[in-house]
Amino acid sequence: MHPRLLAASVLALGLALGGWFIGHGFASRSAPRSVTVKGLAEQNVRANLAVWPLRYTEAGNDLAQVQARIQRDTASVRAFLALHGLAQAVVQRSLQVTDRAAQQWGNAQYKERYIVSATLLVRSPDVNAVASAAQATGQLVGQGVALESQGPATGPSYLFTGINAIKPALLSAAIKAARAAAAQFAHDSGSRIGPIMRANQGLIEILPRDPVPGAREQQQIDKTVRVVATLDYALRD
Repeated sequence: MHPRLLAASVLALGLALGGWFIGHGFASRSAPRSVTVKGLAEQNVRANLAVWPLRYTEAGNDLAQVQARIQRDTASVRAFLALHGLAQAVVQRSLQVTDRAAQQWGNAQYKERYIVSATLLVRSPDVNAVASAAQATGQLVGQGVALESQGPATGPSYLFTGINAIKPALLSAAIKAARAAAAQFAHDSGSRIGPIMRANQGLIEILPRDPVPGAREQQQIDKTVRVVATLDYALRD
């Protein structure tokens, strides 16, 4: 190729590449800006369902006598529940019999061969009645009913099942809070907010209203429902 033609081609290629880089440089500098903000919304609610397993045990060496005492205890527990307006709330009864002599482990050094445990499961929307009964279980103990008192599942569990009813209002409040935060950021930076670019609802949590150390949410009738929404807003000059 003639030297002048070669030089012209190289110059043209250089100008073309220079234009490409300049164009992409401008595109990079004009990329959309955004801000990520979080919006928190909370609502205090009250449990609308109580589930309470009442478990009690008898032991002895005569199975018939142990079963008779369990039947007596069951009658006492049912009468106790009826006294608190929960006679119709018993939804399940289970019975477990353990024969220690039939177990393949242990050294047979036991005082009582048979252990019989019964459980009455109470399920009621009247959480106040269940709470009142749970506070009065000493009456059953006084009648000789050996209620199980160890473990997290021995007391009533208070549940809130109305999440779907309050979810739209909670999300709306969380989004408003996020937008307010984005607007403040834009104002402080001399910008204005544009449309939502991305949104993440986050988890809806049910928390104990009173965060007592070691307490479970299901142990409290009063609760707090919380949702955190994460949103990306575009920024405009």
